[in-house]
Amino acid sequence: MIVTQTPLRISFAGGGTDLAAYYAQHEGFVVSSAIDRFATVIVTGRSDGAIHLNALRKEIVGSVDELQHDILREAMRLLGIDGGIEVTLLSDVPGEGSGLGSSGSFSVGVLNALHAFRGEQVAAETLARENCELEIERLGRPIGKQDQYVAAYGGLRALRFRRDGGVDVRALRVPPDRLRQLSARLHLFYTGRTRHADAILSEQRARTADHVAELDAIKALAVEVEGVLEAREFDRLGGILLEGWRQKRRLASAISDPSIDAMLERALAHGAEGGKICGAGGGGFLLVDCLPENALRLAKGLEGYRELPFRLEPDGSKVIFNQRRDVPG
Repeated sequence: MIVTQTPLRISFAGGGTDLAAYYAQHEGFVVSSAIDRFATVIVTGRSDGAIHLNALRKEIVGSVDELQHDILREAMRLLGIDGGIEVTLLSDVPGEGSGLGSSGSFSVGVLNALHAFRGEQVAAETLARENCELEIERLGRPIGKQDQYVAAYGGLRALRFRRDGGVDVRALRVPPDRLRQLSARLHLFYTGRTRHADAILSEQRARTADHVAELDAIKALAVEVEGVLEAREFDRLGGILLEGWRQKRRLASAISDPSIDAMLERALAHGAEGGKICGAGGGGFLLVDCLPENALRLAKGLEGYRELPFRLEPDGSKVIFNQRRDVPG
């Protein structure tokens, strides 16, 4: 049995500049952090040669080509695993559309588990690069690269997306005691609905040429937040989140709506310094920056919205249990 644990993530600034439609011309930059909410993948061998998947939709098939779950199917193809395997997927948050990078985390976790199933230990860079190939190239998803890299590396990271497709990953220099202070300011509230990001991201990608100015501003905010976090000037964070959200909501029609706008306005009226919807927008989780002394006021103002407690997570995807009886040939 192999068990992998892969963190979800929050993005502080720069989201959208990790799409190839932008970074291939202008270079992208994102500041994100892993959080201590996880996608868990359990892999066990089977002697009957079949493939069993335990997820939102259960599958029992005789060959890889029959799998409907596209991430598992392409991961098995990528690593040359034909069958004789049972895979279970578990998540700490609602499924697809949370805005916390769950698809990328599952993809990284699945590949990490399958590598371990083959008796291999791979580096974070390999996991991230393989997962970009899996989701973007093989599956043709209109997504960026930040989720895969944060899931693989973990921690609080600055990610530079080069024009040639390479990614430079740097850990921000924030000591553990200051990271705890930062975590204490941050809150996630569930909007009450998830959404499929592909439609929003497809529109955003198609309209990239029309929104270069907004994306340039979003990238500049990511560079600014990198400096703010390393200088421990956390009181400036809320304003950056808010300005990033104002720029982002111009990129596609479904990123925000009156109910999301009202939720953010309620947070600001009850002590929040700033905030933004995580991920592509349209639903999922609202990330809020709030001084600790205003946390109770914020919770009261957002009564009716479920809060997801979390802390920033230093580790990326890892194998937390590995007991193999037979290594597939």
